[in-house]
Amino acid sequence: MITTDFVPGSPCWLDLGAPDVGAAAAFYGGVLGWEYESMGQSEEMEGGMFRKDGKIVAGLGKLTEEGARSAWMIYYSVTDADATTRAVEQAGGTVRVAPTDLDEWGRMAQYSDPLGGQFAVWQPGTNKGVDLVDKPGSLSWTELYTSDAAAAKEFYGAVFGWQFSDMELPGGGGTYAMITPAGLPEERMHGGLMQLNEADLALAHGRPYWHPVFAVDDCDAAVAKVTASGGNVQMGPDDAEGVGRLAVCLDPSNADFVVLAPVAG
Repeated sequence: MITTDFVPGSPCWLDLGAPDVGAAAAFYGGVLGWEYESMGQSEEMEGGMFRKDGKIVAGLGKLTEEGARSAWMIYYSVTDADATTRAVEQAGGTVRVAPTDLDEWGRMAQYSDPLGGQFAVWQPGTNKGVDLVDKPGSLSWTELYTSDAAAAKEFYGAVFGWQFSDMELPGGGGTYAMITPAGLPEERMHGGLMQLNEADLALAHGRPYWHPVFAVDDCDAAVAKVTASGGNVQMGPDDAEGVGRLAVCLDPSNADFVVLAPVAG
């Protein structure tokens, strides 16, 4: 489970780069009940925060990178963004955005893993991360689709010290590796990674990609809202034993995310 104590290596923030900020705000408002709070608009930037029940759950900004696809960026908490940057480079990753101070809020950096999967880190200042997790309408899991699970484990293990535990998916669906922050028990798992063929990674032109999993009360109702709001469903809704009912979705700009109604317990 994800919690808001944000130990090193745990997900602490996420934001969406969207070609149309207003359309994205309307879509996620309709699907997840989020309220959008603009932080201003200019020729250079446009963005703000998503809130659920008054609590910050994610960020939203205009997609400005040339040739980039609309996607969610997941940030992991670190104590030293500069040291993490060195670890990324030593492990074969690439620095996309060098460590940068965001006023007193904290320090961020963005990277690509050796196969091209993009992720980010946050060194907290006055802002530790999102206010709400593991509740309906908020982040409950993070997931990497990759063409090389062994290489991903080696890289992210070197950078974050993550612990991995494998489980076989039913019906010969392959192996799913669950991720736990360094030194913590398995009940603090916060994500997973799964190996897919490059042909199944078409969203990112064959490169690995991370996406968020959002908790919902009713998966089928959430999927109906996705399609009614102009999004699409890649997979599901399906029942995952011991996990819940889930569906892999795309928003109208093809940013991917998962909705999950977890099993009661």
